[in-house]
Amino acid sequence: MDLTTPLSYVKGVGPARAAMLEAKGLVTVEDLLAYVPFRYEDRSNMKTVAQLAPGEMATVITDVRATKMSGFKRRNLGLFEARFSDASRAILVGKWFHGGYLANVLAEGMKVALFGKVEFDSYSGELTMLHPEMEILSGDDEDGEAALHVGRVVPIYEGAGKITTRALRTLMHRILQEVAPEPDFLPEYLRDRLKLPERWQAIRETHFPPPDADLRLLNGFRSPGQFRLIFEEFFWLECGIALKRTKARTLPGIAFELNERVREQIKAMLPFKPTGAQRRVIQEIAEDMKAPRPMNRLMQGDVGSGKTIVAAEAAVIAIENGYQVAVLAPTEILATQHGLYFKQILSKLGYVTLLLTGSFTAREKAQLKKLIAEGLAHVVIGTHALLEKDVEFKKLGLAIVDEQHRFGVMQRLGLVQKGVHPDVLVMTATPIPRTLAMTLYGDLDVSVIDELPPGRKPIITKHATNDRVEQVYSFLKQQIEEGRQAYVVYPVIEESETQAMKAAQQMYEHLSKEVFPTLTVGLMHGRLAPDDKESAMREFKEGRIQILVSTTVIEVGVDVPNASVMVIEQAERFGLSQLHQLRGRVGRGAAQSYCILVTEKMNDAARHRIRTLVESTDGFYISEMDLKLRGPGEFFGTKQSGLPSLRVANILRDGEILVIARREAVDFIARPPSEEDLRRAVAYIRDHWQRRYGLVTVG
Repeated sequence: MDLTTPLSYVKGVGPARAAMLEAKGLVTVEDLLAYVPFRYEDRSNMKTVAQLAPGEMATVITDVRATKMSGFKRRNLGLFEARFSDASRAILVGKWFHGGYLANVLAEGMKVALFGKVEFDSYSGELTMLHPEMEILSGDDEDGEAALHVGRVVPIYEGAGKITTRALRTLMHRILQEVAPEPDFLPEYLRDRLKLPERWQAIRETHFPPPDADLRLLNGFRSPGQFRLIFEEFFWLECGIALKRTKARTLPGIAFELNERVREQIKAMLPFKPTGAQRRVIQEIAEDMKAPRPMNRLMQGDVGSGKTIVAAEAAVIAIENGYQVAVLAPTEILATQHGLYFKQILSKLGYVTLLLTGSFTAREKAQLKKLIAEGLAHVVIGTHALLEKDVEFKKLGLAIVDEQHRFGVMQRLGLVQKGVHPDVLVMTATPIPRTLAMTLYGDLDVSVIDELPPGRKPIITKHATNDRVEQVYSFLKQQIEEGRQAYVVYPVIEESETQAMKAAQQMYEHLSKEVFPTLTVGLMHGRLAPDDKESAMREFKEGRIQILVSTTVIEVGVDVPNASVMVIEQAERFGLSQLHQLRGRVGRGAAQSYCILVTEKMNDAARHRIRTLVESTDGFYISEMDLKLRGPGEFFGTKQSGLPSLRVANILRDGEILVIARREAVDFIARPPSEEDLRRAVAYIRDHWQRRYGLVTVG
């Protein structure tokens, strides 16, 4: 048996268990060994029944003397009791509520190990354990494996289908005894300097800790073995990213010229004086674009910080050098927004801006694709439709990807391959906590626009429960009477966009006919035809619509300076980052703006989210909180968002180990101890990268 052996060939697995393990992503022996315990129990306090004292956690090995079922037999929900004894002759009673199933498990005469809290039952005068952990030691106890489950620090695994933690423990033990260890690929100088145990020892001690192991360190994932495995996972991931980055820097790119004409065109396009932060970031981008290698830059900026205008400046540099620009947006509404914005500011320079989305007819698409292929379109903005094979550019020089975390890494790659090493600018308004940005965008240089345009006032955020919605509406009306505009937003629940659309439709009817019969109310949702969306947005922008009722399609990229109120209905259903994005649709003019979160039923997590939002308008702080509440996979909205799938390491828990691993990896790739060391490392990463992290292959 070696690490690549399929689990279906391992003794004790079989087809049914192999299928359950595969559902957890566990296919080979190596996968299973990376499935580490999520906690540990100290069951080393072995006693006889006579030595037990109330209040302590203890393990006893006993014989079943008698069993009985009391209470509601009908649905096996009653109380199951078993009496246990050992050589000391003292009696211990085990009790299990809803324990009817145990009548078919425990029988008189069986030898059983029990682990749990000892209590004294004053009614019967006997010692009891309520719901103890139980291991049956007689009968099928092969090779004396009972010692794995009691009398030691015991690993507790998350069950896989019907495979219990006990079965996993037995399986792990068998594999560790039989599998041939592979050589340790982590560079020796690193193991010595960081005092890391050898890999095989680390795996063994993580699954079956030695008798002197510190339970506190184990449960905090900081035992020497666990530290080694976490470090190693991050180290190889970061080495792979560093190699990608190094390779990207050796590729020939376009050295764009930054002459006087380019500067004049940019000046002529700018609708306002840029902030200091915008000037700094365009400078960083311009330097990258001048260099004869492809730019790979991430531009982060909070909502409303003016990223799009910076992207437009970069576009001017490319166009003036005779190249085309592609802008990839995650949703049709955002693509439409960008289309309007780019058209508006670039048309005065005589540039042609085209929009290409999935909802165009085949004939329209064919015409647009022809213009793109012939180089007659300077800027092409679109959704995933841009990634289709038959979309060909004559001369693509710059690819701009908006809200990158909504696209997988492969999609970014798909766009880049439509040119010969074009420059890439990735934009996001979801401020990503530093540790995560390092892992997710390690192959990109990062620029941050950390300043809002002058004259913006912080948005005042209030929370109102559903029963106070009348007050919310009267405040909204008062704002509109002062000449402002407002949004009322409904959540789109993943499974049912139709439902959300209906809710928005009903609300639109209710608000336009009953609540605000004298005002103009507009409606916007994902199922509207592109032309209807565009005209609704245009009318709202021009002030002809006073209240826009919408689903979350206006989450990103909508810019109406006169809108000063954002009412979010059922706010408890939104994630923190999404609420922050929605709030960022107001506060874009000089007037004081408000965001009102209306909630129905709230659990603790929702309360926490609402409180965070009322207290803070700092996108980075909100983002950190969101990540803590939801975990990385969900934070990005999808599990496939280019986020590496880590097995032992956890980006939230192990941030400080990630920082060490990254530093060591960057140093190792830049200054390897020898050519041979680097060759071995590259070969190891090439073999493991895609399979282990689910990321794009290196080199």
